[in-house]
Amino acid sequence: MRLFVALAPPPGPLGELDRVVAPLRADWPALRWVGQERWHVTLAFLGEVAPDKLAGLGERLARAAGRHPSLSLRIGAAGAFPSAARARVFCAHITAGTQDLAGLRALAASVAAGARRAGAPPPDEGRRYRPHLTLARSREPSDLRALVQALAGFAGSTWMTSQIHLVCSQTGPATHYETIGTWPLRLPRPAPQPRPQPQARP
Repeated sequence: MRLFVALAPPPGPLGELDRVVAPLRADWPALRWVGQERWHVTLAFLGEVAPDKLAGLGERLARAAGRHPSLSLRIGAAGAFPSAARARVFCAHITAGTQDLAGLRALAASVAAGARRAGAPPPDEGRRYRPHLTLARSREPSDLRALVQALAGFAGSTWMTSQIHLVCSQTGPATHYETIGTWPLRLPRPAPQPRPQPQARP
């Protein structure tokens, strides 16, 4: 089973992005565009995982999710890997405040460590984590600087994470994603309520 762990942005922010991406697709027919239904924020790509590892993997991912609070994230400007001039991947970066971005990196590291302990180590564990949504892929290195520039000013609505997903990627004539596990992040602590002040006696 080819697996990855991801966050799923809600329909509202995804729709905002799709409205600005859709007009660009016709001008770049050589790219393999990813449909909105498959947009996600990868936390850890696990690759091929044996079915007998799933139970232990689920336990580890549940623990990892429960250690981390919800995060306030936003879909931001476009980018490309490894570079815009010789790109294989066209993407939209995920942005956040300093604390939430650090929390997202910590969540990704925790998920990767849990998968490793379950016997499903991510092949790219230890690399710098760069959260993004993959929008298109190129079979050959391509100059996508104009495409990246077209979305340089995009800033979507803020959204809150609430859970992580274990997803099975089924390849074939058309790639299909199936969510096979979902675990909630830690609920935020309630804000402390002010203590009532004693009333002065008349």
